[in-house]
Amino acid sequence: KPISKQGHSSNLFGNIQGATIVDALDTLYIMEMKEEFKEAKEWVEKNLDFNVNAEISVFEVNIRFVGGLLSAYYLSGEEIFRKKAVELGEKLLPAFNTPTGIPWALLNIKSGIGRNWPWASGGSSILAEFGTLHLEFVHLSHLSGNPVFAEKVMNIRKVLSRLDKPEGLYPNYLNPSSGQWGQHHVSIGGLGDSFYEYLLKAWLMSDKTDEEGKKMYYDAVQAIETHLIRKSSSGLTYIAEWKGGLLEHKMGHLTCFAGGMFALGADGAPSDKTGHHIELGAEIARTCHESYDRTSMKLGPEAFRFDGGVEAIATRQNEKYYILRPEVIETYMYMWRLTHDPKYRQWAWEAVEALEKHCRVDGGYSGIRDVYSNHESHDDVQQSFFLSETLKYLYLLFSDDDLLPFEHWVFNTEAHPFPILRKEDGSKEEKEK
Repeated sequence: KPISKQGHSSNLFGNIQGATIVDALDTLYIMEMKEEFKEAKEWVEKNLDFNVNAEISVFEVNIRFVGGLLSAYYLSGEEIFRKKAVELGEKLLPAFNTPTGIPWALLNIKSGIGRNWPWASGGSSILAEFGTLHLEFVHLSHLSGNPVFAEKVMNIRKVLSRLDKPEGLYPNYLNPSSGQWGQHHVSIGGLGDSFYEYLLKAWLMSDKTDEEGKKMYYDAVQAIETHLIRKSSSGLTYIAEWKGGLLEHKMGHLTCFAGGMFALGADGAPSDKTGHHIELGAEIARTCHESYDRTSMKLGPEAFRFDGGVEAIATRQNEKYYILRPEVIETYMYMWRLTHDPKYRQWAWEAVEALEKHCRVDGGYSGIRDVYSNHESHDDVQQSFFLSETLKYLYLLFSDDDLLPFEHWVFNTEAHPFPILRKEDGSKEEKEK
């Protein structure tokens, strides 16, 4: 809490302390902040403790803690990070003890008892949660020599590929007991987002050998284009939400990551579609930039709408906040790297200036309650992803392309870089996966 200067404890991590430190390890390393990195490493050695009697979010602990430790290991070679990543990975395995192997959302790390979010459709697990373990678990198998981690996530794939997809789309809810979809809600924003990202990145991370991931990604993009992507009356391309066949013309800040995803996937698209995917990325980037530009603070709202005469504007009070989210800047970074159009650096710099002006506080950076207001109301929380993602993507955007080049590194959904697993690496079994 950068204003009151207290710790902020999120129930997502149970009682595991140190989310900010672990999430920021690789950012410190990349920025060559060697003293701070060494201090952080010492903290991890002495104080990072997973033996807590509390429920954690399997997804959040995986992307932030497992992901952060894996990247810290791959960048620094320090054994402590590998050891802690594998130790934590093992503690997450009981989440997969369900009839289908689709993991629970919540897990008590001590007892190994799992359950789902009480609000999720009929006891369902959530697509973006169980679909965003793949990169980390493949690397856990790679680094531990224990195939169980990769087997767990390959099984999730198997369950998904045999299910019927309504209109080729993946609903956000899947029941881990019956193996059937819950409500037919589809989103490329929260609840769906990183599932699609991980299909593409699994293929890229496998040195383009994971053909199943590739096919699932490009098929999904085709269905998204047909059913969810729309143009507003003034020509802004946006991605709507699908609710049992009806569209809600709302786009979340989280959905803005998709511009970068489409651009990153352009190269592997069917040959006649490469330019189209880059163009789609550019259009989403432009729409998301508009959502920032149309506020007083030049920072984007949590969600914005395209109905009732408004375009790219939040109409509900509970959608006007900005919590230091990275997705728009993430898309600018991918678009910059893949096109070198200077406008992406210009747009990113506008965001830097707005962050400095409106979010900088005495002890760090704070979220804002209403980006349309003329005076700041701070929420007094500096999210760990601000250091992990927002600042890292900005730093990469204004660095040369040879800092973490895409031909060697794939970023997890928390911006933790993982090395591509080359075909000649590893065992024969690794290749067959």
